Amino acid sequence: MNKELEIRNYQYEVRFEENDRTIEGYAIVCNSESEDLGFREVIAPEALVGIIEKSDCLMLLEHDRKKGILARSKYGKGSLSLEVDDNGLKFRFTCPNTAIGDEAYEGVKRGDYQNCSFAFVADQDEWTKKDNGEYLRTIRSFKYIKDCSIVAEPAYGATSVSCRSFDEFKAEEERQANEAKILEAEKIEAEQREELKNYFAELRKNIG
Repeated sequence: MNKELEIRNYQYEVRFEENDRTIEGYAIVCNSESEDLGFREVIAPEALVGIIEKSDCLMLLEHDRKKGILARSKYGKGSLSLEVDDNGLKFRFTCPNTAIGDEAYEGVKRGDYQNCSFAFVADQDEWTKKDNGEYLRTIRSFKYIKDCSIVAEPAYGATSVSCRSFDEFKAEEERQANEAKILEAEKIEAEQREELKNYFAELRKNIG
């Protein structure tokens, strides 16, 4: 499936340490069902296996690269500390003595920025349809994480682009439904032909 960049926000509190300007939180939380994105989404724990080592991940403010960089983890090394634990992908960094560093630190300290977000490209995902009619996407693996961000919006967030794998899943679902209808129509037609054949056979027998 053709994968594109997507963005998700998490309603998971960002914490700070006043003495050394350290900020920490979770960029990704596993086994937590999203809000309604047109579908629901869950990130499986196995999706985080090896993710740090294959990602050149920037820490940004509101995903705005033009503001500058708060920290960076380049394949597991750098000023941005990333760690996978039982909850998900945890980050920790010290705000730099720069304009964006001051803005991020003061914003978190005052409570203006309370949540985390991440931009990613999915690799393997799995779609199912729940009993209530909702679609559920389970992300099994990522190609990489592009960036993590401190954000003001509290919602889990919607896709930054349309999710092609969802479109493909619905198209396949529709194709299968149409195919089932065609097969059912062909079955009914065959049964009707057989009934008609038997009728005329019986009619000829009676006439003879």
